[in-house]
Amino acid sequence: MEYIEFSFVDAFTRKPFSGNPAAVSMPTQNLNDASMQNIASEINLSETAFLKKKGDIFQIRWFTPNGEVDLCGHATLASAHWLWETQATAADTITFRSKSGLLTANKAGEGKIKLDFPTEPALAVPGMTEKFLSILGAPPSYVGKNRMDFLIEIDSEETLLKIDPDMNAIRKLDCRGVIVTCRSTEFDFKSRCFYPKYGVNEDPVTGSAHCCLAPYWSEKLGKNNLKAFQASKRGGTISLVDQGNRVDLIGEAITTINARFAITVS
Repeated sequence: MEYIEFSFVDAFTRKPFSGNPAAVSMPTQNLNDASMQNIASEINLSETAFLKKKGDIFQIRWFTPNGEVDLCGHATLASAHWLWETQATAADTITFRSKSGLLTANKAGEGKIKLDFPTEPALAVPGMTEKFLSILGAPPSYVGKNRMDFLIEIDSEETLLKIDPDMNAIRKLDCRGVIVTCRSTEFDFKSRCFYPKYGVNEDPVTGSAHCCLAPYWSEKLGKNNLKAFQASKRGGTISLVDQGNRVDLIGEAITTINARFAITVS
């Protein structure tokens, strides 16, 4: 029997029991894809990040309970936090190699971390209003889609908090999941994100969704610096800077659990 060390890190928050929890591990063993998926399924958080150091760069892969994904913000932020907390030699800028290219994390002062991610803008999809009215129980004012998700704007914060989407219908869509958003009085905008196909009916705080939300609201509001809140049960705040083809995602994180996972290596 061998063991893999891992930690639980709450991302996009400064206090436990809020934000989005991710598991982070940098195993010394060479794990195959099936082993990483089995571990992620057993841990059963929305994302488990596996790191591997290659020179000055960390390879990062993200697994939900049901499959690997191409981009994940909160588990990347959690990974950067964990590296700075546990690796004395970690530089102030950490570079990750991922399925979405090179991603960087920088210390941003006062415990904050700035992620440099690609934008993932949505394009309008005509003729989907009635379908999403049926799925959400609320009329969309906009329906768009990027390579991963549908983006839906609805009329108000009150409506956003009340929607109870049809998860079976979302599972059947040709997408990773659905982002629902609206303008906000306290923030620039709020959102909720649903990924039942990957075993996550509602994600607490979704960094990669904000790679889509940032360019959408930046253009709509005519500003590059944005403050966002994801209105899940746990909730989390993200500061955003739309840089054109890239977006800065700024947040905090806290480690809540350090543990080890027993595995059998064949």
